[in-house]
Amino acid sequence: MSLTIRAAMLGDVPVILELIRELAEYERLSHLVVADETRLREALFGARPGAEVLLAEWDHQVVGFAVFFQNFSTFWGRPGIYLEDLFVRPDFRGRGIGKSLLQCLAQETVRRGGARLEWSVLNWNEPAIRFYQSLGAEPQNEWTVYRLTGAALGRVAEEERFSTT
Repeated sequence: MSLTIRAAMLGDVPVILELIRELAEYERLSHLVVADETRLREALFGARPGAEVLLAEWDHQVVGFAVFFQNFSTFWGRPGIYLEDLFVRPDFRGRGIGKSLLQCLAQETVRRGGARLEWSVLNWNEPAIRFYQSLGAEPQNEWTVYRLTGAALGRVAEEERFSTT
């Protein structure tokens, strides 16, 4: 049995969407998935890609992925990588695939001159938390994530700007 980690290509969009749906099901968030192949093709391989994807293949079968994008630390004055999603299909867990994906991302962060690799994990996902801590990752408990979506995002975007005269 062999593991290969590779950058996703345009032809991988259908399997990326499958993995997104499987991840959403695992996280009990299937109802939130609105991505489709057209949207993913543009977002990942269009004129301004918003993210990148690494695919994990076990004997030429896609069994997991990591979706990531560059972020920036103002304090460090350097870029970093934010891991949006890491997922390994259940039948292939426990084989070092998730660790290999994270190792590739750590190597890419260093190669790009990055200061940090970071991600979020659902509070209830104890297996993932134990896995991340076994690698030496530390929770950043002093931060709370905030998010604007849907109607709230639209309202803020449409508000008149204050002038500074």
